[in-house]
Amino acid sequence: MTTHRLDPAPQTTVDVFSRDHSPVTSIDPGDTVVVRSLDANGYLARQNSPGEAQPELIPDARGHCLTGPIAVRGARPGDMLALHLVSLRPDDWGWTVAAALDTPVTRRLGLAGGPPSWLLWELDPDAGKGTADRGFVRALAPFLGVLGVAPPEPGEHSTIPPRAVGGGNIDCKELVAGATLYLPVAVPDALLYLGDGHAAQGDGEVGGTAIECAMTTEAVVDLVPPRPLASIHAETPAGRITFGFDADLNVAMGDALDAMVGWMQVLFDLEKGTALALASTCVDLRVTQVANQTWGVHAVLPTGVIA
Repeated sequence: MTTHRLDPAPQTTVDVFSRDHSPVTSIDPGDTVVVRSLDANGYLARQNSPGEAQPELIPDARGHCLTGPIAVRGARPGDMLALHLVSLRPDDWGWTVAAALDTPVTRRLGLAGGPPSWLLWELDPDAGKGTADRGFVRALAPFLGVLGVAPPEPGEHSTIPPRAVGGGNIDCKELVAGATLYLPVAVPDALLYLGDGHAAQGDGEVGGTAIECAMTTEAVVDLVPPRPLASIHAETPAGRITFGFDADLNVAMGDALDAMVGWMQVLFDLEKGTALALASTCVDLRVTQVANQTWGVHAVLPTGVIA
């Protein structure tokens, strides 16, 4: 198998999804990619003070600065792409901002309209810790906020809301090294995009951003035989995970739970009611993110919880 390296440049970075994008590279199933992506804003230089304006690769970007798309030869609609995350290494600095936008969350907290509040982070990926300008220190748990394939509809599509078809801005903190994300293919050659590095994040991404940073990601990209689920799902160090995305939190929750119950039917050879009863004893429902116009919920069947 071959290893392919991609670095962020004007020719390899986009700020929307589109099935009409020309791939920046083509790989075979089973190949490894080593992809460096800029932070979500595409900063070309580090901030020296919290919130300092810096040049951006795509001025006035419409969405996240993503590296890609990567064509996976032979992938066809209806196939399942497996993204095996081998390693994720953040750059040496990152940023967090809250109250920068008028959203339901900032309105509820009385912060809509700003002023925005910034944190500037020094990141030490070798030690696995980040230190904020205010002195706060926390462990790093790096992952990519955006992992997605092109949607089937023509035209350009925002990177901001996550999608049940294609994924994208999933923002699930469990997609760390060692995880495998399964993405249904929607267009020929899949067209995979990666970016929106997060050095660490809480469930919900409640302020609208995580520790945003540039990231170098090593992943094996493969096509796999039919899976127990046709929807987006993952196997992670924390456990098996299913997802729901919708403007209605109840719908997002129901989609994530329905998928998990279906997976448990296959895993444990159960009818649906019994699988739901078992899920009620061990499955965790978590709000993935509240920041991106669409609610995200993920259901977790923790590793080893059922003997």
